[in-house]
This record gives sequence, C-alpha cells and structure tokens, in this order.
Amino acid sequence: MKNLMLSLVVVALSGVVTVNANAHKPVIAKVQLQDEKKPVKVEELPDAVKATLASDDYKEWKADKAFWVKPATGAEYYEVELKKGEEAKTVKLDKDGKVVA
Repeated sequence: MKNLMLSLVVVALSGVVTVNANAHKPVIAKVQLQDEKKPVKVEELPDAVKATLASDDYKEWKADKAFWVKPATGAEYYEVELKKGEEAKTVKLDKDGKVVA
C-alpha cells in the first residue's frame, strides 16, 4: 500500500512540474528593420553626386527627383530618378558619386 501511495505522489508531482515547465516558455519577438528614405532637392545633392550626373554617362538625362536612403543594413546612398524624353530610370549613387549596385 505504501508503494502505491508513493507512486501516486510521484506521478502527481511530475504532472505539476510538467505543467509549470510549459507555462514558462520564452517569448521570441521578431524585429523587422526598415529602410529610411527622405526626399532631397536635386540642387542639394553632394557635389560628387552632381559631378557623376553631369558626366558623359548621364549628360542627356535630367535629374527629376532625388532621395537620401539609409538601408536597414548597408551604407547610405542617394537614389536619383532620371528622365530623358519619355524614358525614365533610377540610379543609386553613394556620397562619393559612385554607382551602388
């Protein structure tokens, strides 16, 4: 009889321990980083960026809009929307006027 009572106590305690262990699971939060993007006046772009836009590669294109972009990961850059007649394209340049992939 003692063995039966002892077995019941052990079973009951192990059930309580299992319930409490499951009640204290760690909470894992997923954080999503976002890019920061701000409009910039074309005339306020850094001189190196303006020089690149004035080079032979872009001399026929007119800068329409510009944005300063700071990605969640990586280096900041300038995104410039260019137009040539009906054509449009976007170029990404770092502060030194180098094209960013």
